[in-house]
Amino acid sequence: MAKVKIEDIIDYLDTDMRRALEDAVHEVLPDESFDSYELFRAFKRAVSRKCRTWEQVPDKYIEM
Repeated sequence: MAKVKIEDIIDYLDTDMRRALEDAVHEVLPDESFDSYELFRAFKRAVSRKCRTWEQVPDKYIEM
């Protein structure tokens, strides 16, 4: 199994992931307003609390 540094992947994809998170919240809670940057920062903090720095993932999810 391969290992990935999940926080660095999130940082690398931050613009797309922030927009996707914003879209998902709008889909579920269409009348709510929020700061998408603050939401994304909270999401990154939650990921760092719930995931290890290096997460093992099956090789089939890694392409070299």
